[in-house]
Amino acid sequence: MARYAIGDIQGCLEELRALLAQLRFNADRDELWFVGDLVNRGPDSLGVLRFVRALGANARVVLGNHDLHLLAVAYGGGERRLRADDTLDAVLEAPDREGLLDWLRTRPLAVRDTSEGRDDLMVHAGLVPQWSADDALQLAAEVSQRLAREPRAVFAQMYGDEPARWQPQLDGDARTRIVINVLTRLRYCTLDGRIDLRPKNAPGSQARELLPWFEVPRRASAISRIVFGHWSTLGVVRRPQLVALDSGCVWGGALTACNLDLPPEASDAQALSAVPCRSYRAPGGD
Repeated sequence: MARYAIGDIQGCLEELRALLAQLRFNADRDELWFVGDLVNRGPDSLGVLRFVRALGANARVVLGNHDLHLLAVAYGGGERRLRADDTLDAVLEAPDREGLLDWLRTRPLAVRDTSEGRDDLMVHAGLVPQWSADDALQLAAEVSQRLAREPRAVFAQMYGDEPARWQPQLDGDARTRIVINVLTRLRYCTLDGRIDLRPKNAPGSQARELLPWFEVPRRASAISRIVFGHWSTLGVVRRPQLVALDSGCVWGGALTACNLDLPPEASDAQALSAVPCRSYRAPGGD
């Protein structure tokens, strides 16, 4: 069996099929890890949802910010509407809409594999420096429980950039909001963990007090390998304890996969596979 992590698809079904063909994906032996943002801005979000859902146990999926946006529109009781650049109408009008949305809503915000001596944690965006992989899983599970129990209440209060700093004593909507923001929107934070969700460009362009979340010294999650997407201007980064996979598929970049089972000393040419993508949106951040 091989485990392949795949970057942000965002409705690009044709490219996903081409990538799986390049990987020679075999449902009898392989597992696919999807880093979130299955939908939006690309041409076939409905097709991607149907395809990935049909993979069953072969697919491990975490929610991204675009996936949550779709769910907020669908479950938010009309309080959240589509934006002009959304490409989600086909999902919302599909005859199998309810089954697809229920499946998506029950995807977690974090996935971890500690079998066979591994320690791989997949999230869509990042972690604040105070969180270990155990913390991230626990907090992600809290949000999943609320989404199962009271989705409308979660989506009514999900949007906003505050609180900007994690505190264990946070509760209610503030706690849910910062967990979602960290796991699905984070790029930069300060040394002491204050998050800033506004900068979207590549490292080197941010304010002096900000660091990419994975560059903060002594972050608690550094002992785990973190697999994530979300940051198209960062691009693909492969290190022993880090795999970033958003290579800007919907912006005309590429859709990229990483073989998670190859050893760290394997070259990028061995571990990474990619297919070029048509530009469905003008290049830029998320």
